[in-house]
Amino acid sequence: MTPVSYRLEASWQPDGGAFGRFTFTLFNFSEAPLTGFRLVYTSLTRVIVPEACENATFLRRNANFHEFAPPAGLTLAPGESWTFTVSGLHRNAKHCTDGAKSAYLTLASGKHVPIAVSDLQLENAISEPPPPRLPEGKLDLPFSMQPWPAQIDAWAGDSFPVVLYPAPGATPDDVAAVGSVLALFHRLFSEGHAPFSLVASGQGRAIVFSKNVALAPEAYDLSFSTKEIGLAYGGAAGRQYALTTLAQLLNGARTHPEKFRFPAQGKISDAPRYGWRGCHLDVSRQFYPTSDVSRLIDILAWFKLNIFHWHLTDDEAWRLEIKAFPTLTTLGVLRGPDEPLLPQLGNGAEPVGGFYSQDDVKTLVAQATALHIEIVPEIDIPGHSTATLVALPDLTDGQEAPESYHSVQGYPNNALNPAIDFTYEFLEKVLDEIVELFPSQYVHIGGDEVANGSWLASPLAKKLMEKEGLSGTFALQSYFLKKVKQMLTARGRKLAGWNEVAHGGGVSTEGTLLMAWERPEVGIELAREGYDVVMTPGQAYYLDMAQADAWQEPGASWAGTATPAHTYGYEAEGEFPEELKPRMKGVQACIWSEHFLSRGYFNRLVFPRLCAIAEAAWTPKSAKDWQRFAAIAPLGPEL
Repeated sequence: MTPVSYRLEASWQPDGGAFGRFTFTLFNFSEAPLTGFRLVYTSLTRVIVPEACENATFLRRNANFHEFAPPAGLTLAPGESWTFTVSGLHRNAKHCTDGAKSAYLTLASGKHVPIAVSDLQLENAISEPPPPRLPEGKLDLPFSMQPWPAQIDAWAGDSFPVVLYPAPGATPDDVAAVGSVLALFHRLFSEGHAPFSLVASGQGRAIVFSKNVALAPEAYDLSFSTKEIGLAYGGAAGRQYALTTLAQLLNGARTHPEKFRFPAQGKISDAPRYGWRGCHLDVSRQFYPTSDVSRLIDILAWFKLNIFHWHLTDDEAWRLEIKAFPTLTTLGVLRGPDEPLLPQLGNGAEPVGGFYSQDDVKTLVAQATALHIEIVPEIDIPGHSTATLVALPDLTDGQEAPESYHSVQGYPNNALNPAIDFTYEFLEKVLDEIVELFPSQYVHIGGDEVANGSWLASPLAKKLMEKEGLSGTFALQSYFLKKVKQMLTARGRKLAGWNEVAHGGGVSTEGTLLMAWERPEVGIELAREGYDVVMTPGQAYYLDMAQADAWQEPGASWAGTATPAHTYGYEAEGEFPEELKPRMKGVQACIWSEHFLSRGYFNRLVFPRLCAIAEAAWTPKSAKDWQRFAAIAPLGPEL
């Protein structure tokens, strides 16, 4: 273990500026004096008034990257510390994760060395620990199933079968389906006892399969007796969901017999509430190894979610190999002190990269397809394109004034320019490769958070606007997105995007699916305009939001606090008028990765809320029960 040579402690005080101030203290634990250095930290709480700095000089900021110099001539002897304060912040700090997420020093020699950081402290106030996320819960029926089925009329036995197996006469496809769910179980619960066997067992119970054309493709019926289990399914997905339910029931009865039992008699009739049951993962802010993405896909299958929305590009990195443009995954993924992309959240002295090769993608798509999960890829355009523009500078208008606009995250001039011909040549080639890799009917093109004022300092954009009679950023965005939609249509695909795709005139509603994220009312507005809608409001379904108001609870806060109880109880249909409900296609969890610097933080923020959204996506409102959910949720797998 490398000893810590330098540590940065930080606290936030509510006084000192409109949004309080940071106090930073750098400790020198090395054996050498420290002089002629610069200090860098990354933080979501950004400095927007450079002059508001005491005992240090603010040098530069790029989004969440901040660089400071100490007072001239300052030397820190071993064991000494340097304290400085920073106000002029863009918002209040509200949680312990709102401070420095990483830090490093640039020495006089030019060498970069890491600094250890800790959670942000709250000064001059009581910092209470967060409350428990789940109550103990209460069960009316002693069965472990998540999501809870649509209908159940069953009662428990005093014992449970050792194993379940396909009855004689099962088709090869039925047997293969058992094998698939058995493999899924072993991947998720490596220490668990197998719920299935592919051969008959005297200590087991037979599963009698039957296909029922009267059932929907994702629907199934289970009938229990002491001799056998009848499993009727509408399609292959319904068969998988039925087997997953059986695995959950048996696993709960085996691992927690004091709470859970296996059904002895009765019936379960089940089908999903919504057709779109999604989970999004942002892999741009933080890179997730292929093994982590694979495990997340398994977790989605366990909770009967059927869409994996893979957010592959953003300002911070372009993560998908595109053979036509190799610099996207060389220059466009590498963040570091001496790289074209500066360190961002969690990055320090060492360069970091990471991307998914096309072979990686093919493997993950095959895994998801076998589990009846559709992977919807996202390339975020025209905004959120800093990494793309660094990798391919020919996509910029060289006459556009630098820093003529900034995104809400603080990135300057970060949107693809609709007036540059190469923009469309680039997208044509990218989409050619994407549609070969992903069989999904939708390609998600982002369309969010383009700063009002984007492109207005670009002479090329001004000329295009005059030619086409366009006024303002969002009319130009609509012009651009209509061309992108034409590209997708020509390739037999549909356009999915965030709710801002509708700005400035939007795109044709036919074959377009938009995700309402800013607030729940947006979904109703989009449906009124004729768009199909997936509900994913930050106030309930963004899994980076803090789960309590307490300072010590990690996470973001722009959409408020999303407790597990709130996420579970939220009804996405909300005030949708009856005539607009057919436009609402489903719900989706979103995992944005700014705060997920460790596996521990990921699991703490994502679970149990992901399971809560899975139940909202599947279980009818009348069958939801928070206390039951709380009793069962701890059994679920984590990353």
